[in-house]
Amino acid sequence: MRINHNIAALNTHRQLNTASTQQSKSMEKLSSGLRINRAGDDAAGLAISEKMRGQVRGLEQASRNSQDGISMIQTAEGALNETHDILQRMRELTVQSNNDTNTADDRAEIQKEIGQLVQEVDGIAQRTEFNTKNLLQGKVGLKLDAADNGTLDTLALSYDVDVTNAKAGTTYTFAHTNDSNAITLTDGTTTQQVTVGTAGAFTAGTVLDFDKLGVKITLKQGGTFGSDATELALNAKTLITEDDAALNSSAKIQIGANSNQTLTISISDMSASSLGSSATPAFALNGVNVTTQSFDNNLAVIDQAIKDVSGERSKLGAYQNRLEHTINNLNTSSENLTAAESRIRDVDYALAA
Repeated sequence: MRINHNIAALNTHRQLNTASTQQSKSMEKLSSGLRINRAGDDAAGLAISEKMRGQVRGLEQASRNSQDGISMIQTAEGALNETHDILQRMRELTVQSNNDTNTADDRAEIQKEIGQLVQEVDGIAQRTEFNTKNLLQGKVGLKLDAADNGTLDTLALSYDVDVTNAKAGTTYTFAHTNDSNAITLTDGTTTQQVTVGTAGAFTAGTVLDFDKLGVKITLKQGGTFGSDATELALNAKTLITEDDAALNSSAKIQIGANSNQTLTISISDMSASSLGSSATPAFALNGVNVTTQSFDNNLAVIDQAIKDVSGERSKLGAYQNRLEHTINNLNTSSENLTAAESRIRDVDYALAA
């Protein structure tokens, strides 16, 4: 018989504390639904499940990214559908104009509609945006210093130009010396001079190719340099490219939970100055004119423009189909990984009760 220590009571107390602790943990698991509520419950399991949880959330976000990519593609493709309709109407008008039952005045009226349609092709390219990013110009936007709406102010008239392939964030100076047919362009580092015609005379649609700078400038109206009536004071006119507000030729879609899991979507320039430019005639869609150009040349350019838009829509459709399969795979992966994480982290009520 022991007087100072009751061993049986101590043992009972210890067993009671152990049971109470286990009961408390079981109640915590049953109430939270989690087998692991703190690192001490399963240190290795916690680390593994947290990594899986990060992957699951990444996969879910990648799926949402892909959905956004599809929305962007649908925006561009919907706009090109309207461009297709415009081109079909232009072709119809061009065929109509070739009928000799039409007078010169009739063809002039037909050209008015064609001109408006060309402007709308450009309008669609300029206005089609997704989340403020332009989709159909295939290049960064351009600003002209001290000018509005892409117009360079001159001595006697306003002069419209189209600029392609300019680098974002670069300032170009576009200059001409009076009584000369030479035009220079510089980006502050490289300067290149090109000539226009033999006497400075040029027609609408003339393309100045500054190949050393990688820039092309299309003159959108005709004239003669050095002429008193149409003298073009182009000295020190500055072109400044914007860094934003355009798709910069391609867009990167994060389609996975990890690095280097992206899809690059490229959308070509769908403006009138680009469409049809690869046809045999030396002009693009904005040069179609049933009063001055031959029927065959006009038709060749329009047919090429239709082919250009068809090719772009086909490419966008392929991107969309790929992204739809990507989303299906991401959702399946997320579901399976969630199940694996659940087996590690979630409580089994039958065992915990």
